[in-house]
Amino acid sequence: MDTTWLTTFVEVARTGSFTAAAETLRFTQSAISRQVSALEDELGARLFDRLPRGVRLTENGRSLLGHAEAVLDRLAIARQDLAALRNLAAGSVRLGSFSSANAVLVPRALARFRAAHPGVHATHHEGMTAQLLARLTAGEIDIAVISLSAGERPEGVDLYKITTDHLWIALPEGHRLAGRKRLRLADLDGETWIAGRPRAADTLAGSAGEPPAIGIVVQEWIAKLGFVEAGLGVTLVPSISVAAMPRGVVAVPLRSGEIAPRIVCAATAEHTTLSASVRALLNCLTDCATELK
Repeated sequence: MDTTWLTTFVEVARTGSFTAAAETLRFTQSAISRQVSALEDELGARLFDRLPRGVRLTENGRSLLGHAEAVLDRLAIARQDLAALRNLAAGSVRLGSFSSANAVLVPRALARFRAAHPGVHATHHEGMTAQLLARLTAGEIDIAVISLSAGERPEGVDLYKITTDHLWIALPEGHRLAGRKRLRLADLDGETWIAGRPRAADTLAGSAGEPPAIGIVVQEWIAKLGFVEAGLGVTLVPSISVAAMPRGVVAVPLRSGEIAPRIVCAATAEHTTLSASVRALLNCLTDCATELK
C-alpha cells in the first residue's frame, strides 16, 4: 500500500473535501480522487460518501482513520530517528583496540568523538588483534583498531590505514643511552630486557635479526614501564604510545631497519554498510594518529 494514499485519506477526512485536500497537498483534485479510489480498491471498502458539497466518512472510513493516523505518526517518528542517526544526534558505535593503542591514540580519538557527538553512545573493548578480528566478523564490535605486519591482510574485513607504528626503546632516565637520537639493538648489549613473554620470538623483538634475551617478564605496559623507571631494564615501546611515557622514563627511537614497523589499521567487517557514527569515529582515529606523528 502506498503511504501517500493514507496521507491523502487523512487530509480528505480532516477537510471534508477533495478540493481542500488538493490545495493542502498540492495535487490536482482528480489526483486526490484517484488516490482515494485506489485506497478503497486496495481495502475493498468505500471510505467516503460523495456528497453534493464535499465528502463524509463512511463507517469503514471512520474505522480506518485512527489506524491511518497511527501509521503516519509512526512513519514520522521513524524518519526522525533515521535523521538523528544520519546527523549523529543518536545511535551507537562499538570500538575495539589492542593494548598499546589504548595508551594515547584511542583515548584521544574517543574523547574527540564524544565531544563532537554527545548523542552517540560509544563503547570500547580491549583485546589482541586476533581476538578483535573475531569479534568484528561476529558482529560484536563495529571497528577494530589492529596491528599488522607489512603486507598482512586478514580475510573478511576492510582495512583503513591509520599510521605506521615504529618501535622505540624505553630507558630509565639517566641511562647512558638516554640522550641518543636513535639506537641500534647492538647498543643495548648486556642490558636486561623486559617483555611480556619469556621468548623474544613471541614479542615485538621477534622480528629482529638477533632478538635480545628476556630477563624480566611482565604483561602490562604500565608494569613494564614501572620496571624501566626503577632502573631494572629496558623495553620496546610502540611509537603510538610514546606520548604516554611516565616521568622517569625516556623513549628513544630505533634506527630504521632494526625491527620492521607495524601497520596500525582500523578494520570493519567486509560487506557491511558503514553508519555515520562509524565513519565519524574512523575520521577521529585518523586525525589523532596524524597529530601524534
